[in-house]
Amino acid sequence: MTQATTTSGIQLTETALQHVLGLRQQQGKDLWLRVGVRQGGCSGMSYMMDFDSPDSVNEHDEVFDYADGFKIICDKKSLLYLYGMVLDYSTAMIGGGFQFTNPNANQTCGCGKSFGV
Repeated sequence: MTQATTTSGIQLTETALQHVLGLRQQQGKDLWLRVGVRQGGCSGMSYMMDFDSPDSVNEHDEVFDYADGFKIICDKKSLLYLYGMVLDYSTAMIGGGFQFTNPNANQTCGCGKSFGV
């Protein structure tokens, strides 16, 4: 894992930040990354990630600042499960993609995209 950008709440490695910024640039808009959890997946809860407009932020959201003016949005309920998580990105041919290191998870599935608490 590459070094994470230190911020309270959700940490983002430089590799993940650069990949997300590239994806955002393809969208052609100033979007932020919304992360959260939902019921489902192999282990009970699964991670969610998608771009969202800054206008969609509401009183139930926390916003975290990163380099280059980039921000992550997370609703407060999801943050209970994600606080302290490190989001990384791997370019490995097998098992590559976004990787979640979540200190709140007491079990994870083999794909790494769902967890249990």
